[in-house]
Amino acid sequence: MRTFAGIDAVPAGFGPSVVTIGKFDGVHLGHRAVIARLRAHAERDGLQAAVVTFDRNPLALLAPEKCPDSLVSVRQKLNLLASTGVDATLVLEFDRALASLEPEVFVRRVLVDGLHARTVLVGSDFRYGARGAGDVGLLEQLGTELGFAVEVIDDVRPVDGRRVSSTWIRELLADGDVARATELLGHAPTVSGLVVHGAARGRELGFPTANLSPSSEGLIPADGVYAGWLTDAGARYPAAISVGDNPTFEGVAQKQVEAYVLDRELDLYDHVVDVEFAERIRGMVAFADIDELIERIGDDVRVARDLLA
Repeated sequence: MRTFAGIDAVPAGFGPSVVTIGKFDGVHLGHRAVIARLRAHAERDGLQAAVVTFDRNPLALLAPEKCPDSLVSVRQKLNLLASTGVDATLVLEFDRALASLEPEVFVRRVLVDGLHARTVLVGSDFRYGARGAGDVGLLEQLGTELGFAVEVIDDVRPVDGRRVSSTWIRELLADGDVARATELLGHAPTVSGLVVHGAARGRELGFPTANLSPSSEGLIPADGVYAGWLTDAGARYPAAISVGDNPTFEGVAQKQVEAYVLDRELDLYDHVVDVEFAERIRGMVAFADIDELIERIGDDVRVARDLLA
């Protein structure tokens, strides 16, 4: 996949293309359904399959107090988009200049002059341009004038009828339901970060952990203990994962992510690793003493091993 940082980075000869536009936070099943249609159009008509997305949630600029935490970083999003097989992703910087573009100018500059779009795929609630003034009806009108078709893609709704959305997935992660979140994402919720030195309590307890930097990428699920996977330089290992402030001890930072690789001791300091969450084992609790904590960790490890077997 080719990645263009801004419309000026798109080469003059790019296209013609079939394009879809959105935040693509999490690149979940709804996004993947659109991308599958995008690729089908591209293969049928001999076009480039292109995604347009943003370097942040537009609400981060327009209404910061309403902006939710992102499910994935821009880097993670681009990796996920690359895995779908699209030809190119255009990442637009969502600044005041972009936010103030009138809908017609946005369409001409990005879709027509930049990507030479022949077909544009959007959801029924798609809005664009200054003040969100552009809608699907205007896009179809502009398409007729400027030479591209518009296709509206239906929402993906699982058996319970709710529309798959990043909001729903955030709710699941806030509840620790990483298994259901995985179903809606089409991939495991993942936190990526640098392994840093911690208090070494895990090693003292007999369960050395890889502690992720607080500046890790990806939305961290609810406090608790999880079964999952740690990936380092392409090698994937089963792990028991702790999320939270470790209430048995004092002075532990909130939302610390620690992964104990099962049955193997690795030197991971200063490595950037991915920690995937597969199943929640239990919530975070305080233990009366160290012996009780060690016994429970041993139980957690056994449960994690069984879940991941």
